[in-house]
Amino acid sequence: MQEKELEIAGGSLYYEIKDQKAGITRFQGLASEVCIPDVLEGCPVTTLGKKAFLSKKNLRRVILPETMDEVGDWAFAYCDSLTEVRIPGKDIRFGKSVFLECKELKRISERENGGNPDFQPELLAAAVKDFEAYYLLDIPAVGSKEWLDKWDSRLAAVLGASDREGYSKQVLCGEEDYGSTDLTAYVSSRRKKKVRLSLLRLLFPRGLSQPFRKELEQYLLAHTKGGESEETWQVIWKEYGNDRAYYSLFAELGCVNTENLGDILGDIGGDLPEMKAYFLRYCEEKLESRSFFDDLEL
Repeated sequence: MQEKELEIAGGSLYYEIKDQKAGITRFQGLASEVCIPDVLEGCPVTTLGKKAFLSKKNLRRVILPETMDEVGDWAFAYCDSLTEVRIPGKDIRFGKSVFLECKELKRISERENGGNPDFQPELLAAAVKDFEAYYLLDIPAVGSKEWLDKWDSRLAAVLGASDREGYSKQVLCGEEDYGSTDLTAYVSSRRKKKVRLSLLRLLFPRGLSQPFRKELEQYLLAHTKGGESEETWQVIWKEYGNDRAYYSLFAELGCVNTENLGDILGDIGGDLPEMKAYFLRYCEEKLESRSFFDDLEL
């Protein structure tokens, strides 16, 4: 079968025609955004081939056509900068590890004419990036009660797993393959993952049961500044310090209080002025301890 080339901004899409259907076989180029066409040579584009975008380091956003029926194995694997994939709102066959090691993936969203108002693009992205739960790539079901229950069940399993789980494997494989073999760093990394997922679920709480909400909140509170460990604060400060949605949630959960506010402001120093001002204002309004705030300087 003859492979053909379609030049696009920033590169080329290669494709094949078979039985009046077109399939994308690979992409070459440095484009940060690629929109795959619905039709090539009068034929609907129905497949994205195995490893089609493998290791495209510049790729940040991809839009799949409404005609797409199948995405092959490892199609976007090792796309380090990929943050969003837009897909048609219908059943699509996904191959193995389609988004393997796409560590920056934030959203798998429906295209403009998606018909599901309850679609959860952030939770769907986390399902494959953080859980590797490809059974949740059930596009028509995304956002349904059954789908959200499965998502929460997977999160509950992650939260319930030991922070040392997998450490022995890392030690056996050594630093070359898995990074530092320091146990403290490993445990902290596991907790930070749990923190990120808990924050994400609380930010997108549709269908979240009250008992599980309480469990997530308690986990975050246990790991704030001055807690048994400080991964919640570390994630907010180092990763989400410019994101109002995250640091306001952090405050509203009670993770900032008169006992730890001084230390939190000390960590921030001269950085992140908007977050710093928000914490001061929030605590002054909510905690009403003026004698304490008089001693603090912005």
